[in-house]
Amino acid sequence: MSFESLGLLPELLRAVREQGYEHPTPIQAQAIPLVLEGRDLLARAQTGTGKTAGFTLPLLQLLAPHASSSASPARHPIRALILTPTRELAMQVEESVRTYGKHIPLRSATIFGGVNINPQTKALRAGVEILVATPGRLLDHHQQGNLNFSQLEILVLDEADRMLDMGFIRDIQKIISLLPTSRQTLLFSATFTDEIKQLASKFLKNPASVQITPQNTAAELVRQVVHPVDRERKRALLAHLITSRKLEQVLVFTRTKHGANRLSEQLDKDGISSMAIHGNKSQPQRIKALEEFKKGSVRVLVATDIAARGLDIDQLPHVVNYELPQVPEDYIHRIGRTGRAGSEGEALSLVCVDEHKLLKDIEKLLRKELPKDVIHGYAPDPSIPAEPIQTGRQGGGGRSRGPARAPRPSAGAAPRGERGRHPARPSNRGK
Repeated sequence: MSFESLGLLPELLRAVREQGYEHPTPIQAQAIPLVLEGRDLLARAQTGTGKTAGFTLPLLQLLAPHASSSASPARHPIRALILTPTRELAMQVEESVRTYGKHIPLRSATIFGGVNINPQTKALRAGVEILVATPGRLLDHHQQGNLNFSQLEILVLDEADRMLDMGFIRDIQKIISLLPTSRQTLLFSATFTDEIKQLASKFLKNPASVQITPQNTAAELVRQVVHPVDRERKRALLAHLITSRKLEQVLVFTRTKHGANRLSEQLDKDGISSMAIHGNKSQPQRIKALEEFKKGSVRVLVATDIAARGLDIDQLPHVVNYELPQVPEDYIHRIGRTGRAGSEGEALSLVCVDEHKLLKDIEKLLRKELPKDVIHGYAPDPSIPAEPIQTGRQGGGGRSRGPARAPRPSAGAAPRGERGRHPARPSNRGK
């Protein structure tokens, strides 16, 4: 199948060709015709399947007939809203809008927290047809009177499962209450949980359903290996693997922000260039870290799950689970960063005695046992007992010292637009 067979406009086909694409991915082939028909859509697709173009291309086509080159803000009302859980994903989506819409006079903008609100206000007042936003910052602009959704035609909820995980449910409900009821709604999610189905039944009208990646199936091209090791020797083993195997472009996952910072600093001391990316980093810091990693100036990028959500890194060869995630499904998201677009990838997990239950939960989800490879010189000591795992809410990277308590807000807390202001339920995920 070719893009031409999907009935896309010549301007869009030209932009697609300029990006070097000839054939649509499965999610694009199924979703684009349905969106062009004006159907509401419930789509299950994981990162790396081409889902962003799956909704940006038809969205641009639907808005194109009323595109205007006029400078008047009145000729550029908000006609499409795309909600994303993180600023990185918002930036990625808006880049896709700009890339594929370069030959159509439609204006787009992205708004997210953690940066000065004034330039965003200026862009909104100049007029924008396609707005990409994180929920918290969108509501900030609404409170300031910067938004008018009276002419909105299309709503896209991208990575809806992650938005719910981050506690955005009330923000999403508030935002949807501001929008016209006669709109087209597209919901994309990596998983179809009961919450997602409930959200879809409430806000989508007779939606078409597209399911591309079987739920909880790890990328087939990813080689997965578990390296058993004592908790105190993880950092040494990671440095050994990177240097002895000459690994380049390694994305390493930790459970907490503190743990990401500490590991990055330790790797630098080991002579391995590294940067950390998480919710407490400023937007310029996060952009710089990602750019340095992409161009190879930084060998290792240490990230938390939420910070890594939406990262678009082509042909990433190695993912390392320095710490296993608390939630088994997050393992799927992590290793899905590699083995993309037909390229082979490798996912290594450094597992200590504390994490044996987490590993069993992951293997149960995958319906298979992961191969174990004990590295010579790093065999775990069987006499070391398991200890409770410190969770992200407790703020360390070390061990638990008792029941978790809700933290007080601090200057280092993630800004609105990064996490929900009214969490629907407690979360123990490291941010």
